[in-house]
Formats: sequence, structure tokens, C-alpha cells
Amino acid sequence: MDPEPEILSTPDHDELHLDWYRQGSSRLAIVSHGLEGHSRRPYVLGLTRALLREGWDVLAWNFRSCGGVMNHQPRFYHSGATEDLSLVINRGLADSYEALFMSGFSMGGNLTLLYLGEKGEQVDSRICGAVAYSVPCDLAGSADMLALPSRKIYMQRFLRDLKVKIQEKAEKFPDLIDVSGFDSIRSFHQFDDRYTAPLHGFRDAQDYWAQCSALGRLRDIRVPALMVNAADDPFLSAQCFPESRSVLGAHVRLESPRWGGHVGFVEHGRDGFYWSERRALAFLQALA
Repeated sequence: MDPEPEILSTPDHDELHLDWYRQGSSRLAIVSHGLEGHSRRPYVLGLTRALLREGWDVLAWNFRSCGGVMNHQPRFYHSGATEDLSLVINRGLADSYEALFMSGFSMGGNLTLLYLGEKGEQVDSRICGAVAYSVPCDLAGSADMLALPSRKIYMQRFLRDLKVKIQEKAEKFPDLIDVSGFDSIRSFHQFDDRYTAPLHGFRDAQDYWAQCSALGRLRDIRVPALMVNAADDPFLSAQCFPESRSVLGAHVRLESPRWGGHVGFVEHGRDGFYWSERRALAFLQALA
């Protein structure tokens, strides 16, 4: 099924680009991608196909500046932009769905769980649950992991992609954004200090990570939520595997399969779906 695109306006005169997959269902799933991803990445499309087969409508969305369209404002996206996710959820619920399920990958997983933690007891009663994969819920620790020499190849790839966006932003907002010396940046410590934090109203990288990590808000979540973090994920710190109920709260469950890397739960089943997609469907069936 081909997506039906929609452009959603934001209160600050920006745009979010959405992909709808409608089949007349009374249930909607919202899928959030990862860092430098987009709504048509294979992992998003795979989960979308699985959810469609189970009778759900799906809304996959692009963070600001993602999906091949640069946004209008100096800001772009970050791990705690729950105001944008909230707009997408409200747009979905405006279509009179009876149930809404949330899923997110990597940064999108942190965003999903952070949103639910912030909502707490005030969460919309139609939101029935969430599954989040490869969640860097401890942003500071994950930045430390990606700064390790053994993770250099991942960090270089992220910075290469982000440089293109920062250069485009600098051309449009030269008084706000300076790209001189960008090639000396080697880590998210440096990138988030120089760009993410000031562009999004945080004091510095540490302030950004502290405010936007889902880890401290898990206990506030009030809908069933599953966090799946592989034990061999090269991006995640030890704090991304909380076991204590005092951290997880009453409604969040952590699963840590031995293998899976970062958003790499690709074990095929006879139905053609990845393990992660089958796990999401099993979680939904258990909710029902």
C-alpha cells in the first residue's frame, strides 16, 4: 500500500511531513523513526506492513528536517521534541480512532517513552500501549558510548549526514548558525553543545541530555509499554537496561534479547516478518 502524504503545520510556522496508510480501521498506530532516519526506512515500512496486516491504520511521520524536506525554522529535531509528537498524535486522534498504539525506534523510541512519561495520568484514554526498540533512554551515556574509538564508524556517519543539514541551515540563518570548524567535531558531546542545545533552548549538551532522556520518566508512564534493547547494542549504555521497578515503574517492561544490535532485530519468520515486527504484534495481541 502506498502512503498518502500530509503536511501538518506547527504553531511556530513550520511543517511536519506525514505518511498515512489507511484501510478504514478504527485503530491507529503511530510510528516514529530514529536519528537521521525517515518515515520510509525499511524498519519503519516493515512494522507498517505488519500492523496493516493485523488490521491497523498506520501514521508514520518525519521529524523536522527529515524525509528529504528541510524544515523552515532554525531548529530541527531532537530527542525530546515531544511537542511535535503530540501534534502528530492529536492529528491522528482527530480522525475519531477508538484506539491508538505508539511505536518508535532509537531516538523515536526515546521520544515515545518520554511523551508517555510526561503525560503520566493525563494520557489520552485511547492510547492503549507502546513498543520502543533500541532506546537510548540515557542520552548522556549513549553519547559516551558513541564517543568510544570502537564506535567511530557510526559517529562519522551521523556527523556526515548532520553536516549537510547544518550547512543548509547556516545558509538560511547565517546570523544564528556557524559551520566553521565543523570537521573538528568528533562526538555528540561537541555537536550537541554547539548546535542541538542552543538551537532548542537548552543550556548545553548536558542540560539537553538530562531534560530529554526518557530514563527518568519511565516510572510516570501509565499505559503498557515494552522497551526492547538488545544486549549487544553498540549505542546503549548500561543505564539503558534498567531492571528496578523504581526506575521502570508499574507499566514498563524491559526485554533484552542477546542479539539485535541497534535496530537490527532481523531474524526472519516464515511469515516474512522480522522478529521485532512479530514481537510488536504479539504485544498488541496480549493487550487486546
